[in-house]
Amino acid sequence: MQVRVRSGGHDYEGISYVSSVVPYVVIDLVNFRNISVDVPTKTAWVEASAQLGEIYYRIAEKSRTLAFPAGSCPTVGVGGQFSGGGYGMMIRKHGLAADHIIDAQLIDVEGRVLDRKSMAEDLSWAIRGGGGNTFGVVIAWKLSSVQVPATVTVFNVTRTSLEQNETKPVHRWQYAVSKFDEDLFSRTYIATINTTNGDIAIGTTFTSLFLGAVDRLLPMMQETFPELGLTKQDCIEMSWIESVLFFAEIPVNTSLDVLLVRTSQGLISFKGKSNYVKESIPEVVLEGVWKRLYQLDARSSELQFSSYGGRMNAISESSTPFPHRAGTLFQIHYAVFWVEGIETSKLYTNWIRGLYRYMAPYVSKNPRDAYINYRDLDLGVNNLMGNTSNYHQARIWGAKYFGTNFDRLVRVKTAVDPDNFFRSEQSVPPVSSW
Repeated sequence: MQVRVRSGGHDYEGISYVSSVVPYVVIDLVNFRNISVDVPTKTAWVEASAQLGEIYYRIAEKSRTLAFPAGSCPTVGVGGQFSGGGYGMMIRKHGLAADHIIDAQLIDVEGRVLDRKSMAEDLSWAIRGGGGNTFGVVIAWKLSSVQVPATVTVFNVTRTSLEQNETKPVHRWQYAVSKFDEDLFSRTYIATINTTNGDIAIGTTFTSLFLGAVDRLLPMMQETFPELGLTKQDCIEMSWIESVLFFAEIPVNTSLDVLLVRTSQGLISFKGKSNYVKESIPEVVLEGVWKRLYQLDARSSELQFSSYGGRMNAISESSTPFPHRAGTLFQIHYAVFWVEGIETSKLYTNWIRGLYRYMAPYVSKNPRDAYINYRDLDLGVNNLMGNTSNYHQARIWGAKYFGTNFDRLVRVKTAVDPDNFFRSEQSVPPVSSW
């Protein structure tokens, strides 16, 4: 029977809880939620179905100057995010979540419970970015937390197409990000919006986390990105844990207990895709993106540019299976949303695939990289039954997600699960399945 492993939330293609192969079994880790924080050693044991908001809350409960560098959405489950690398608002200062995993408890295909001492070092490497539902069932992770200042600074600055040439600041942002101090993370959202007078415009929001006070941030922004026109009034100083609420679009005066709430975010359909950018995208190309955004209803589509560099440039691409390190300017996340039926689904998925094709010449090539945690089955599907005819197909998506690390992941899979018991549409295959 096909086995799926579910651990907390936000599975882009739903393969942690559905299967085209029936009958199938879901191993639901929903009750594996315990978090134990040890402040003197700056470590924590976190069970696989804890959500990011719960980790942030429990660490802040013990110390307001310790944190963990993972995602910005509090309801993401850690089992999925850590197994795919996991990036967030401190990536330029501290790297990925997976870069701070120091131990794990994994149940292998033989039913043994292994930790870092008892599992092979290659297996310990593979689970920190090689994707979920592939090598076994991770039931807990040991994290090393990071130091954060007592005061951080955040801002959201929005520009619309009705105010100015909206592509100009986005174009200049690309050149600025490589000059930013590693204490500064910057993200740019480009989306269709409804204006107050009922018009449709393209809204561009520049949002940032700075690990320090506003008086140090402003001169830096004026030197590296004067086109934004950032002012002190745009900025808010707060604690790091309050910034978690800010970036989750939760009012910062809300009780931190909201981070412990595990509720559905509502039903909505969407399709997501991703790319990495190594050279700045020409302004004329951005203008073409704007034209495509205007083809859709307001609030239905979004591009998200997330800055890389800083600490990521100093970490080897083979240190974990996540290879998108030095030389990456920023990551693009494409998303389109809808609430209607099948015909609308075709309209919107065809639209985002068209945008993705349009961007091909302007993103990384050979391979055209993608992020495993923004899983995209358009990239090719591995054969669940291990048919040898699908080897080359697995190589296509494997190289996009993992680069040259894919071959090492295959060797690990072959050693620990040669019969391919743990598998999905895009799990790493063993050699025996070729």
